[in-house]
Amino acid sequence: MDGHDMGGMTMSPPPMTGHNTSGTMAHQNMMVMHMTFFWGKNAQILFDGWPGNRAGMYALSLVIVFLLAAAVECLSRSQVIKPGTNGVAAGLLLTAMHTVRMGLAYLVMLAVMSFNGGVFLAAVGGHAVGFLVAWIGVFKKAASPYSYENTSDLPPTSC
Repeated sequence: MDGHDMGGMTMSPPPMTGHNTSGTMAHQNMMVMHMTFFWGKNAQILFDGWPGNRAGMYALSLVIVFLLAAAVECLSRSQVIKPGTNGVAAGLLLTAMHTVRMGLAYLVMLAVMSFNGGVFLAAVGGHAVGFLVAWIGVFKKAASPYSYENTSDLPPTSC
């Protein structure tokens, strides 16, 4: 028998795709996945092959991560529901806003999991700028600039 016996089921080993002259398996097109922070433009962020190995595409990816993180903070502190809005409409709008906010937050988290230092800094910077922009808007609406009451339609994220 060529495979491994697993409780009456036989499993064959995976086929070997290539061999070098010493008889060991040759790994072709292996992607290196970093498990520690690294610096450089040769990163894979969110999608296979993106941003590639071009500096311009890497810079664009950093801008996109920055904007996603800023959008998460702005959504976290937005007030779009007016007093007296129909309860069902308000509930649907809050649900949609929460869904978009969490989707964006998870995209930022996955981008940071690329362990690229530039992506990490872009995400943190985006959160900081988004917080500042949203908080300045809250300053204009609140009676006291340090009031935490009624500064957002959505509850705070709990990550």
